[in-house]
Amino acid sequence: MENDDSQEKWQIQLRKGALELVILAALRAEPVYGLALLRHLQRFPTTAITEGTLYPLLDRLKRDGLVDANWVQEGESRPRKYYRLTARGEQKLAALVQAWRQSVADIDALLATAAGNESPNQGS
Repeated sequence: MENDDSQEKWQIQLRKGALELVILAALRAEPVYGLALLRHLQRFPTTAITEGTLYPLLDRLKRDGLVDANWVQEGESRPRKYYRLTARGEQKLAALVQAWRQSVADIDALLATAAGNESPNQGS
């Protein structure tokens, strides 16, 4: 079905666009090692990603100075790489959250207008 394929492609693009926001938000509370972060994201249908997507993105966020990573030895097991937000990452997260909320509000307003529930309100 072309319609189902088109919807799936749209959902993939939406997920790709929101991944940086999702990962920064997931790291906000405390440092998390990669596999735990992956499992956390996989709990939600719209944020489920693979290792092949997560680790390159974490590397880019680290290069951009938005996250820090350090190895932690936990008992006898092999060390784990923990990721945490930097101050710059906190600022970026706040900006992305604001942009996300504005986008959702704008889209909701457009959907309401399209349904005839509300007249458009343009402030220019």
